[in-house]
Amino acid sequence: MKLKYFIFAVFATVFSFTGFSQTENVETNANYIGTVSHMEYVPSIASRKSELLPADNSDKEALDRRSMGNSVIIGKDPQTVDDLLASNPDPATGSVRVAPPLLVFDAASSNSQPTDPSLAVGPNHVFVVFNTGFTIYDKNGNQLLGQTSPNPAIFPSGGCCDLTVSYDNAADRWVVSFLGAGAQIAVSDGPDPINDGWYVYTISQINDYQKLSIWSDGYYMTDNTGSANKVWALERAEMLNGNPSAQILGFNLPGIQTSGFYSPQAFNVSNDDLPAPGGAPIVYLQDDAWGGVATDHVKIWLVDVDWVTPGNSTISAATEFTTTPFISVFDGGSFSNLTQPGGGIAIDALQATIMNQAQFRRFGTHNSAVFNFVVDTDATAGERAGVRWFEFRQASDGAPWSLYQEGTYTSPDGKHAWHASMIMDSAGNIGMGYSGMAGPTTPNPTDFRVSSYYTGRFDGDPLGTMTVFEELIAAGNQNIPGLRYGDYSKIDIDPSDDTTFWFINEYMNSGRKDVVGAFQLVPPQPNDLGMVSIDAPNNGILTATEDIVVSIRNFGSNDITNPDIQYIVNGGTPVVETYTGTIVAGTVESYTFATTADLSAPGSHTIEAKTNLPGDSNTNNDSTMKTVFNGLLYCQPSADCSFGDGFQLFSVAEINNPSGCEGYGDFTSQVANLAPGTTYDLTVTTGYGDQFVSVWIDYNDDGTFTANELVVDNYEIADGQAAGTYTETFDLVVPANATTGSHRMRAKSNWDAPVPGDACTTTQYGETEDYTANVGSLGTGDNELANSELLVVTKPGKQFEVTLITPFDGVASIRIYNQLGQTLAFNNLEKKGDRYVYQLDMSYAADGVYFIQVGDRTSSSYQTAKIIVR
Repeated sequence: MKLKYFIFAVFATVFSFTGFSQTENVETNANYIGTVSHMEYVPSIASRKSELLPADNSDKEALDRRSMGNSVIIGKDPQTVDDLLASNPDPATGSVRVAPPLLVFDAASSNSQPTDPSLAVGPNHVFVVFNTGFTIYDKNGNQLLGQTSPNPAIFPSGGCCDLTVSYDNAADRWVVSFLGAGAQIAVSDGPDPINDGWYVYTISQINDYQKLSIWSDGYYMTDNTGSANKVWALERAEMLNGNPSAQILGFNLPGIQTSGFYSPQAFNVSNDDLPAPGGAPIVYLQDDAWGGVATDHVKIWLVDVDWVTPGNSTISAATEFTTTPFISVFDGGSFSNLTQPGGGIAIDALQATIMNQAQFRRFGTHNSAVFNFVVDTDATAGERAGVRWFEFRQASDGAPWSLYQEGTYTSPDGKHAWHASMIMDSAGNIGMGYSGMAGPTTPNPTDFRVSSYYTGRFDGDPLGTMTVFEELIAAGNQNIPGLRYGDYSKIDIDPSDDTTFWFINEYMNSGRKDVVGAFQLVPPQPNDLGMVSIDAPNNGILTATEDIVVSIRNFGSNDITNPDIQYIVNGGTPVVETYTGTIVAGTVESYTFATTADLSAPGSHTIEAKTNLPGDSNTNNDSTMKTVFNGLLYCQPSADCSFGDGFQLFSVAEINNPSGCEGYGDFTSQVANLAPGTTYDLTVTTGYGDQFVSVWIDYNDDGTFTANELVVDNYEIADGQAAGTYTETFDLVVPANATTGSHRMRAKSNWDAPVPGDACTTTQYGETEDYTANVGSLGTGDNELANSELLVVTKPGKQFEVTLITPFDGVASIRIYNQLGQTLAFNNLEKKGDRYVYQLDMSYAADGVYFIQVGDRTSSSYQTAKIIVR
């Protein structure tokens, strides 16, 4: 390893470096005037069935540029106050129970990371798209077209990903977009997406994250680009007619500031009532943690196109709307944000993004638009994701916009809520679908893996308040296997009744799935009994007489007496019993079956529990499933770390886990990729001195940790020191003869005495944490980065230039973290010549010691340096 570290004198002058060139906030004309690059007519899907290909279902990360990280200025937003709206909820929040979903089904299966689920609903079809394919259903959830590759079914010119779909109500057409050779936009030539053909247009200038919206005088598309033309207007009338010379206009966004990722949204007309032409709004958030932003706010720009004389087309200066302060930055802009239950991989919160879509609707007395983005409601080092949502209004078409209401929605029981999408129905009621997952304070966190939920509010409810009690669409049964999640969901309104909401979302249901839920904001149905969960048994050594314990919910408005329920093990014979008693409307009751289950065979067992209520109003929530594993469980020794003993940070390879005083922490979902015969830097932070640390890897997977499996043998941190935070980095040595494969890795600490040789021993002052070590060979990227040179140059005003000179040619990431291991800033970098260069602005950061890590996130190989800010 080569490391050069340069420190020069720090001058008193302080300046801010953002790295982004911003336009002046004044009205401007179109920056680009032209026509579509290419148009091709594609016959109907039905007429070309022999040509269709299945969707790509390979397990890989999406080829998008959203993965280029966000750039924030460390310390610029001190984040000292919890979200005010979340901290002061109206008493009416969650006070109204509505009916459970009308229909729930897994619409697509994809191994893409993320799956990018979206849908559109027409009079007769539900058109579902995901990152690498699409499928079509009727409105009873029957699949009319299987998972199909967009190429050549709709887009014959190829492409990679990022499909979106809309239903143009006013034209009775479907509009599908696809990223590849720029952006490709397919407009159907009729209302049937299977039996009608497509006009396919290419706009080669568009780069990434293309999000299409429908307005009266155009289709509007936003683009993730740091260069010109962040918003595109497409000549909708001519595209509907199949004109190969349809015009396009490109606009910059005057006065925009970003964190490096551009995700504005154009308002989308959600029904068939189009506004007067002109004044198409574009909206984006502005966080005061970003360079050039003084206070948290929202900006709106208005685009006026003139298709007759395109040179007259303009985009207005941005109008700034001050909002209640918010925190939209998670973990310094990295994608590793929300820790999954059981210490699973932390997944993307989708920060700095106006979520899909910003929806517009006309009413008799006003026009409304609703949209949302994720915020961190917890200003401390902890995190709890919530949804900051807005309704803007204008008195009539073309009138000025004003902020009518804003709120921050948090999920009950301390859960995270994020990845939301919202829309209004014909009565002005708002439906919002979102992802929910256990947060730091959620009881029984493993019961709340990433799942799909909805809430809402009725027109006339207290402003800023989601009054609808959280309803479950579908519960996930596994953790997301990688940090990329989303990148977006979508809710749509059914044009047939203008009251049914259709929401699609990503979750795990024995694999990565996109689940659709249809619901209405109406009172519960009379008789609706459902199975909520299977609470026992759980993983471990199981016997031939295991109790089956379930939770049953009365979703309906009538009390239910003496209902029959059942369970089935591994698809066998149902065990049917009667719940004796009354389950009151809206309540949940626990029941233990009198008949036990034989789960003594080693391995996994699938249990299905179900309610059997005659005349059930909604059968979609009747059953639930659970898989339990009968096998070896590792001991879980407790400990007392109340004085600061134990681990506050454990960091090796790609594991970087700040934690509290768990006593025992199961973090086995966090994986370190280690190579035999290699020594790794292990960084540990404790809150008290005289801490001894030992680490084992259970190479033979027998459930015990022996002396020959020690990789750290009683290293002592802060010898002779008392209370205080101490961080030390020392060697973790993987022997050359280490058995390859995935193994349990145990870290154990003890105060003022060596860690006992028995890894199951309870230590009075210490802690035990378990992780996973994936022992394999040293990869090419690891070797390249091991032979790299990391240079850090200190400049005046707390500025630092970080340079990695390396033969590695992939996407490199940079992470800046403090002595507690907390990520303060994260970004992905592109190589220029033989090096990666990053300008680090620490002008707002507190004086102290910080660490810089630059390398390959995929292989978890890094070069590390320490800097001193003063």
